[in-house]
Amino acid sequence: MARVVGIDLGTTNSAVAVVEGGEPRLLLNREGERLTPSYVAARPGSGRFAVGREAIRQAVANPEGTVFGVKRLLGRRYSDPAVRASRRQLPFRIQPAENGDVRVVLGGCQVTPSEIAGLLLRKLKLDAEARLGDEVAQAVVTVPAYFDDAQRQATKVAGRIAGLDVIRIVNESTAAALAYGLGQRREQIVAVLDLGGGTFDVSVLHLDRGLCEVLATDGDSYLGGDDFDLRIVSWAVQEFRRETGHDLSADAQALMRLKEAAERAKVELSTIHEAEISLPFIASGASGHLHLRLRLTRRILEEMSADLIGRTRGPTLRAVCDAGLRLDQIDEVILVGGQTRMPAVLDHLRVLFGRDVRRSVNPDEVVALGAAVQAGVLSGEFEGTLLLDVTPMSLGVESTGGVMTVLIPRNTTIPIRRQETFVVVSGGQASLEIHILQGDRPMAAENRSLCLLAVEGALAAGPRGAARLRLVFDVDANGILLVSALDEVTGRARDVVSRSTSGLSSEEVERLARRVLEGFPRDEAEGTPDREAQP
Repeated sequence: MARVVGIDLGTTNSAVAVVEGGEPRLLLNREGERLTPSYVAARPGSGRFAVGREAIRQAVANPEGTVFGVKRLLGRRYSDPAVRASRRQLPFRIQPAENGDVRVVLGGCQVTPSEIAGLLLRKLKLDAEARLGDEVAQAVVTVPAYFDDAQRQATKVAGRIAGLDVIRIVNESTAAALAYGLGQRREQIVAVLDLGGGTFDVSVLHLDRGLCEVLATDGDSYLGGDDFDLRIVSWAVQEFRRETGHDLSADAQALMRLKEAAERAKVELSTIHEAEISLPFIASGASGHLHLRLRLTRRILEEMSADLIGRTRGPTLRAVCDAGLRLDQIDEVILVGGQTRMPAVLDHLRVLFGRDVRRSVNPDEVVALGAAVQAGVLSGEFEGTLLLDVTPMSLGVESTGGVMTVLIPRNTTIPIRRQETFVVVSGGQASLEIHILQGDRPMAAENRSLCLLAVEGALAAGPRGAARLRLVFDVDANGILLVSALDEVTGRARDVVSRSTSGLSSEEVERLARRVLEGFPRDEAEGTPDREAQP
């Protein structure tokens, strides 16, 4: 019997969970670990891929052929400021596609971020099948709450590439609230703050005996633990240059070693006040081999990352305000994501809310468990549980003067249908192009361009010579938009052709799915693991 699983597709680590005996539990991967590193590497000369722990093991020797943090690139344009930042910081090459999308160079060819995410999802699928002894054909996959339409579409494409039917996309903070609220019998307002490897989200929710209603959400889709790691790497490069005169910034292998060491030091500083970064033979100079040895204190880390921590304040206050609440009306503050373990982050949030924050949930695992709960709801294993989510950003069209006209405001409960009639000054046009946008800035050019819609067929003019076109926006439970059009003068539905400003065609998705299937080391991923009871 095919199983439905919940998947947390993370920037740093990913996890898969399932409901058994009425309770969600994490599934161990074939390496016996609860978390799978979100790393993909090309195996030189083989046309095949290494995923997860195996990819990490060869990362230092193959920095340009190892991809990580790809979640930050999903659904983005090459011209996106976040992509420009990634190009400066990441060891692998990022290039533009013909349509302006992002491509990553892996194994000597251009690869889409969705394909890399598909490789990660495929490993999770195969590992889950080996553990369960059943086929896994469907999944609930989580995304950051502040992911826009294009990023959600790219996530669904990644599922198709992996051979998974993604039956629902759930916001990560919402999934965490689902897991936390399972079995809770008292009504409460909770704020879930998710600071993971690559993104920050905050959602304010109403929980009441099976009801999980999102009141508002906000976030920063380019703020996470990776940014803290990069601050440490930059500091170490500067200190090493000051001590030795040698610049490590152009040495990809040295930077990969530094990244790993920086993450270890950051984790240590959550429990101790000083950590050592020791990397022998990091470089060679005129006098021979050079060794890096630095002492990083918690105070230095807090000083160099104070602005990153401060960036959590704005989205948090906006989400609480959009929910129509004050900070003192929040009953519980729940922290998700590994970066929330940092003492300075905890202190900042305690001061912001004026109360202690809840650390009873495992910040690395609760999102996958919540995804499994939603999978259980959809498959009928949980009754009486209802999830009501919202759209994270406003949706609308570009109108006269380059202004964005909003049809669906941010934080509107989904699924939702909204429609509005637009007057076209000159009727009888053979086609009409409409620019669909997502964002909350007043001018169209400042928001995310989703697609250009060509309304085919001449529009009939009304009595005063103006055509009337009704646009209908449908946002499904995944937060994904579908647009249709109606000629109000004739009452005829109009064919709408989407000319996406980014994305992949169905034919391209099928081709990438075949490439993933051929290149994935299925024989190794489907080894039979121990089936002992899991903690």
